[in-house]
Amino acid sequence: MSVLIRLEDLRRTYQVGGEEVHALDGVDLEIADGEYLAIMGPSGSGKSTLMNIIGCLDSPTGGRYLLKGKEVSSLSDDELARVRNEQIGFVFQTFNLLARADALHNVELPLIYAGASPATRRQRAVEALAAVDLGDRMKHKPNELSGGQRQRVAIARALVNNPSLLLADEPTGNLDSRTGDAIMELVNRIHAAGHTIVLVTHEEYIAAHARRIIRLKDGRVESDERVRGDGAAPPAPAGE
Repeated sequence: MSVLIRLEDLRRTYQVGGEEVHALDGVDLEIADGEYLAIMGPSGSGKSTLMNIIGCLDSPTGGRYLLKGKEVSSLSDDELARVRNEQIGFVFQTFNLLARADALHNVELPLIYAGASPATRRQRAVEALAAVDLGDRMKHKPNELSGGQRQRVAIARALVNNPSLLLADEPTGNLDSRTGDAIMELVNRIHAAGHTIVLVTHEEYIAAHARRIIRLKDGRVESDERVRGDGAAPPAPAGE
């Protein structure tokens, strides 16, 4: 498989008062096209910072980040916005949906920013909602949907531009365990369809869906483990 993401001695330093905080302290990592990767680590380990840099929401203060062979730090703000909209799909714990817009309009948003025609926007949004089993909820607003349904809308929005990369930050964090299981089954289906997935989670059971687990500690890669390759769902934790 070709390399989609290459991080070389990646560093991110913040100034907090008069002190330097090294959120990332020399991360080297390659992610191949089509991989399913989980990033884990305790609070303060750097996993959210790493996710934000991979998603072009933040910039490193040292090292290199290459996406599809192109150094991200060399891109202009407009080019970065285009990369975020066209190549990266985001799924957040808090869904981040427009409260006054129905599911269809929420999913259309990336296509509006991309300049797609109204007819194209509608067709692709309808297809994306159908792909996450919400074809009968297109006209419902977020407050008329369950938590799991709202997350499915968010996933459809993330996929509507057919991005190279899907970034999921604690995608089941606001859901009960049964609904979370259903969302992870959907994420597994998305990976099986050929999408590269990078998942941030603090739950071992959620990370076990991935094929590779990166563990961070103090801004560095503590371990890089290849796991499960059969595509089956992991066993439920005791008591579920």
